[in-house]
Amino acid sequence: MSDLQRIIWLASFPKSGNTWIRSLLAHYFMPPGQVPDLNNLRDFTTGDVRSDFFDAAAGGKYTGTTVEDWLKVRPKALRLIAASKPTHHFVKTHCQTMRVGEYDLIPPDVTAAAIYIMRNPFDLAPSFARHQATDMDTAIDRMMNPDSMAGTAQGIFEPLGRWDDHLNSWTRAPGLPIYTLRYEDMLANTGKAMRGLIEKFFRVPVDKPKLARAVKATNFDAMKKFEETHGFAEKPSEMKAFFAKGQAGVWREDLTPAQVARLREAFLPTLEQWYPEMLKETAEVAARV
Repeated sequence: MSDLQRIIWLASFPKSGNTWIRSLLAHYFMPPGQVPDLNNLRDFTTGDVRSDFFDAAAGGKYTGTTVEDWLKVRPKALRLIAASKPTHHFVKTHCQTMRVGEYDLIPPDVTAAAIYIMRNPFDLAPSFARHQATDMDTAIDRMMNPDSMAGTAQGIFEPLGRWDDHLNSWTRAPGLPIYTLRYEDMLANTGKAMRGLIEKFFRVPVDKPKLARAVKATNFDAMKKFEETHGFAEKPSEMKAFFAKGQAGVWREDLTPAQVARLREAFLPTLEQWYPEMLKETAEVAARV
């Protein structure tokens, strides 16, 4: 085992609950009074698009223009991230687990484990469209594009790919200790979802009062109110609000039958595995085209 195998990845396709799980974990594991607010989550977790780590890895101000520029610096930046804390710690990522040329985007030598948060593509599409500041059909196109890419102004990239490829790249990664969470299950019973994570993944007894406080502090209304009062530093400038609805089932009002049909056809095998309860209703809606 490498001395730097310290990163527990918090991985997801954008708008799938990554901010929520980071806040939940912070409220559960950190002492009362020391829990960072939404604008200071980096005090508890970090992310693989942190420009300061890329600056340090580049030996000066990092500004990349191509994926190749980014790939040359990313391995060292990740080693610096892994070494930034003395033991296991959480790092957010939206990247797939894939190999690009000679580079592993999620290198085994800095990886301890992963938590993967997924969200069904029908509810994800409207949220992703707002996140991308685009129309619904364009957002769906990007969710179906194997070359879909996000990133920062400094040239730090995030290869997203297709929604199903993203999910499968993580959940089928060979040799990777991983725990999967569905956003919908977290909404339905946050306490139960977190108990499973704490007991089965971290393998420690649940502190029920701590968990209850964490769940209450991080419900959607609380996060939405925080953003309205203080803003949210991670919100893309094009978005009106990062925390918009936070519900399951919004696809019924937000998507047309044609859009439901497109998503269903594109992602059917993955839906059959992870969202079998949605197959019948989405088929009925898609048939209206």
